[in-house]
This record gives sequence, C-alpha cells and structure tokens, in this order.
Amino acid sequence: MNIGILGLPLTGKTTLFNLLTSQHKQTNSFTARKIKNIGVAKVADDRVDYLSSIYQPKKTTHATIEVIDIPGISSDIPEKEKQNVFTQIQNVDALLMIVRVFYDTLIPGTTDPLSQIESLVYEILLRDLEITENRINRLNQSKRKLTRQEEMEKQVLEKCYQYLSNDKLLISQSLTEEDSKLLSGFGLFTLKPIIVVINLDEDQLRNNQFPNQEKFNQFIKNHQMASIPICGKLEMEINELTEEERQVFLEDLGFQETGIERLSHVLYRHLGLISFFTVGKDEVRAWTIHEGTMAVKAAGKIHSDIERGFIRAEVVRFEDFKQLGSMQKLKEKGLLKVEGKDTIIEDGDIINFRFNV
Repeated sequence: MNIGILGLPLTGKTTLFNLLTSQHKQTNSFTARKIKNIGVAKVADDRVDYLSSIYQPKKTTHATIEVIDIPGISSDIPEKEKQNVFTQIQNVDALLMIVRVFYDTLIPGTTDPLSQIESLVYEILLRDLEITENRINRLNQSKRKLTRQEEMEKQVLEKCYQYLSNDKLLISQSLTEEDSKLLSGFGLFTLKPIIVVINLDEDQLRNNQFPNQEKFNQFIKNHQMASIPICGKLEMEINELTEEERQVFLEDLGFQETGIERLSHVLYRHLGLISFFTVGKDEVRAWTIHEGTMAVKAAGKIHSDIERGFIRAEVVRFEDFKQLGSMQKLKEKGLLKVEGKDTIIEDGDIINFRFNV
C-alpha cells in the first residue's frame, strides 16, 4: 500500500513526509526540485506494542504504508513539468492532500483551505480528463475493428469523461466492479481514496476552528474524502520530547496521541485496511489486509506456500487475549477458534496458520 502527498507549494508537504517517515529531507528548497522523496510510515498500534511486551520477541514489526512526497503543484507551473510531477504518483493507491491554514508572514500563498482543496481537485480532474480523452480518441481512431474488451472499455471511459466534465470525482460515482477493473490500468487520480491534512497553527488546533471551516467540511463530505487537523510545527516539537514529556504535552492539548499517530489511523480506516497479528518469540508482527479478506488470502500475505497448503487458522481475538493474558487460558475458556479458509478475518485477530505443502 502506498500513498502520494499532494499539495500547493509551501503548505508543509515535506514536513509531513518527514514526520510520517522519520526522515530529514530538506523542506526549504524542495519546491525547486523535480524528484520525489520515498519513505515508509509506521502505522501506530498499541496492540502491537502490548503483544511485544508479552512475548518479548527478537523483532517487532508494525504495519507500514509507503509514502511518496512530490514537489508542490500549482497553476503557474509549466504544463509539461506538472505532468512529470503527476507521473511520479500515477500508480499510488491513495492521495494525501495537504492544505495550509496557519499564517506566516514569511510564507507566500493563500491560507484559505477551501480554495486550496478546490485547486487540488481541479488539477486531478484535469489529469483524468486528459487520460480518458486521449484513450477514447485512440480507440475512435483505430483502423481495425475494436475487440469486445475495447468496446466495453470505451463505453466506461465515455461515462467517466462525462462525470469528470461535470466536476465529479470518479470514486464518488456508482461504478460497477467490472467498470473498476477496466479502469484499473489507467491510474486515474479521482478513483483514488483521498485524505486531507489541514495544517493549522497551535491556537487553531486547540480551538478546532479555522477560516471557511463549514464550507470546507461540506466539500470534504460531498467528495467522500476524509480529513484530519494537525499542526506540523507542533508535531516537530513533540517529536523531540521524551515519552513522558510527550504525554504531558498531549494531555495539555487535549489529545491522547500525536497528530501523526492519529493520521496513520485515519489513513488505515479510509483505505479500508485492517491488521491481523502473528506472535511468537522470534517476531510479533502486524499484517495489513483489506476489510472482508478471507483467512486463506490472509495466509497468502505471509507466504504463498501458506495459502497454497492452507489447512486451518487458529484465531483468537486481541481483546480476549489482553483480558486473559495467555493462549493457554484462552484454550481453557474455549476462546481459541479453529477456522476454515472462507472465514472473514477481523481487525485485531491473532492467528496461527496451519498448512502443509
């Protein structure tokens, strides 16, 4: 799973990237660069930490999401350069848009979140219109008879072109599973889930108030996006604190987790992802799957041999484990379930797969 960060110049994209990935990429000159930053963000999960404290494994592995940071996008960038920048996130699974609401006399540009998100949505609509129009034209200009697959593809693309022409994101439209499959190879931006980070100052964060908030929230809702407020400057300060100092600081702000930890949860939920766990003395690990995944497919996330030779899954619920404290007690209470390959895995399941190849 990977996600691309998209925003206007100087909105805090690379700061957010650094916070998510624990990297230290330059933020002051990145707008002049044409390359992307790539890193891995850990998905905060207290359950992993708890299981690790019980098993004391040699290795603890949290779920992760790959993050790609690109230069800022704006209307005054040359079209060819803009296309090159968009190409760098063409194949991401989701978009993380960032809008700047904090005011700084040294940073030019608007602090109106509504105009920024409208501008970013306009840009991805333009990209998708261009992609769909080019493909429709190529199919129309074909000198041979179109295959049945190409005819179906053309119909779907024409329908999408009409949606896009009416400023509608494709992810908010009623596309069939077959339509989505036909479109999967085009990397359409408006088909991707979108999460918006609102980069506030400390007072705005504390008061949960910022300009144009009501209209902005309605825009987010209308386009089926998710959003989360954070203060990038504050997050950098929190990052430098000890664990004890951090907790005191967060309590003063009225939060239990840092903004980056809260963001990782929002990302996970909005992308329809859940975690299951494998435990032992060698490793405690969180595995990422989509909601509704069957046990046999979850086994394949660990290794294809486990999926191929699947026999059964021994499953316990995390909350049951935390309450009783050991697998033995769970067995005695009948809370260890033996499940077949078609069982739907739930978030927080602790699983031991039995297989034979």
